[in-house]
Amino acid sequence: MNGPELCVGAVVVCDGAILLIRRGSPPGEGMWSVPGGRVQRGETLSEAVRRELYEETGLDGEVGQVVGWIELIGRRRHYVVVDYWVTVAPGAVPTAGTDASDAAWVAFGELGEWDLVDGLLEFLTEHQVIS
Repeated sequence: MNGPELCVGAVVVCDGAILLIRRGSPPGEGMWSVPGGRVQRGETLSEAVRRELYEETGLDGEVGQVVGWIELIGRRRHYVVVDYWVTVAPGAVPTAGTDASDAAWVAFGELGEWDLVDGLLEFLTEHQVIS
């Protein structure tokens, strides 16, 4: 296992729904998560959030404050993920892009019915994104 990899995520909420992408590649391939990924060399965290959001959903957003962070440690990987609040234009329609096989707005009340990546629902609850 290499050292920890720094990653970011975009928490986009609008009208009681959250923007999710279906991961198109490992880790978590086929499962739903917030848009995000690895920070590239020379890139600020905010720049990485905007880039990943655009690459995975086709949407541009304004990056706000940190929602929270989580460590994901597996047998072969160690990720430190910092999630940020992001605002997109009202009525924005996501389109799946790189590393995403689908993108959708998901109502908070329906999150339990979706195949979410491990720990996402708990993270969103713990950080008061949903109640």
